[in-house]
Amino acid sequence: MTTIPLAPGFTRTRPGNGGRSGTSTYSALLAQVKDHGLLRRRTGFYWSLFGGLVATLALAWVVFSFLGDSWFQLIVAGVLGVLFTQFAFLSHEAAHRQVFASQKWNDHAGRWVGTFLVGLSYSWWMNKHTRHHGNPNTVGKDPDIAPDGIRFLPEDAAAAKGPFMRTFLRFQGWLFFPLLTLEGVNLHRHAVVSVVRGAGGRPDTKGRVLEGTLLVARFAIYLTVVFWFLPFGMACAFLGVQLAVFGVMMGASFAPNHKGMPTIAHDAKVDFFSRQVRTSRNIRGGWWVSFLMGGLNFQVEHHLFPSMPRPALKQARLLVRDHCETLDVPYTETTLLRSYGIVVRYLNRVGLAARDPFACPMVAQLRIH
Repeated sequence: MTTIPLAPGFTRTRPGNGGRSGTSTYSALLAQVKDHGLLRRRTGFYWSLFGGLVATLALAWVVFSFLGDSWFQLIVAGVLGVLFTQFAFLSHEAAHRQVFASQKWNDHAGRWVGTFLVGLSYSWWMNKHTRHHGNPNTVGKDPDIAPDGIRFLPEDAAAAKGPFMRTFLRFQGWLFFPLLTLEGVNLHRHAVVSVVRGAGGRPDTKGRVLEGTLLVARFAIYLTVVFWFLPFGMACAFLGVQLAVFGVMMGASFAPNHKGMPTIAHDAKVDFFSRQVRTSRNIRGGWWVSFLMGGLNFQVEHHLFPSMPRPALKQARLLVRDHCETLDVPYTETTLLRSYGIVVRYLNRVGLAARDPFACPMVAQLRIH
């Protein structure tokens, strides 16, 4: 087993798989997963979850109507932020074909739940997330590590211009989670831009018209209710709390999964199994972690088997972990709080490149060539 040095606290190993290719080792694991029935649809689970979320959403609006002109409405706003996050998880799972056997049903469910209930662009999400799954943490191919205010790669931080941006990047790790309070607004912005320009720059007139109609209806109904029943200042505070909770929960669910894990060079040849496992991190915890993160705490399994329903991921973890141990492939797990610490430290280390005109050694430490 050859160990490649990484940043402090990390190690990466190359599999000693007895000469077997990554494709053959993944095929063997996939056969095990199918034998255990872990790719079977769990439609009952999703209908129950959806029904419970809809009932809770209805209850939240009932409480909203009874509270009236009261600052206790901010509690309702926080609850809505949590509920919209959970609906977004359902849309994400429908996009991965986890809910229904029919692709058409999954697309309908993902678009209505994600766009009408949450206010996201299903087409934009599909385009972006498909590219991420195909090339996680791969330079120039994974949109989730492309510069967008925050810099996730040292070379992007080093390329930053202006004293303000360079100073910001030096502390970006500490600023990352506070900035997530704005992520809800950012996601809605992407939805509007996607409808106007088309997802990924590609024209899709029918899909854009449908999503545009759903977005207009969603925001019109939601904003009318909030501003009609609440004083203007309170309505603004209500929206601010709801968007902040939504943004933090979305970002805090997705960020721990890959940030601080090894990155892959743009032209590197890495097999599917290694690419997915080496760049992903699982989060340990009970059922509450799975609920809060929408099953994304089993990120390794989710990337290996994107269409696997959420209830099956826990059992698949045992198979994948044993498989990785047999092959000497690192299987990364940590707690939720520790993962946040890793993300903060990683982003701060990346930000240091903004003050160094020379190549940052971290590029070599965290890069799979």
